[in-house]
Amino acid sequence: MLKKPNLRMTRQRMIILEELRKVDTHPSADEVYEMVRKRLPRISLGTVYRNLEILSKTGEIQKLEPGSTLKRFDGNPDEHYHIHCIQCDRVVDAHITNELNLDNVLKQTCGFKIIGHNLEFIGLCPACAGDSPPA
Repeated sequence: MLKKPNLRMTRQRMIILEELRKVDTHPSADEVYEMVRKRLPRISLGTVYRNLEILSKTGEIQKLEPGSTLKRFDGNPDEHYHIHCIQCDRVVDAHITNELNLDNVLKQTCGFKIIGHNLEFIGLCPACAGDSPPA
């Protein structure tokens, strides 16, 4: 099931992946650990960290490193954009499409073979901006 054939999907890895895919909150490793402990009470924080790294390297999840804050993880491995609140550190999916086709524009203007990209918008979420409570 893992995208790299030489790695097997252990029970711990599967549960971490299942728990991460249940939420759209982009949790930190510590938050994933708390979620997983409900199903695997004896799992260690180090095991969760190691498996999150493996899952991100194999393309099963995304590892987000917004600004200088802690790493967050996204159960959606598909290429998509994020918005990061600079006040409360909340990270949400930006529901927009890549209409500019940036990969092809850069390939044609710079000659690079683009294999992917990360684009993060920064700002204030509605709650921090005083507009409305977070969704």
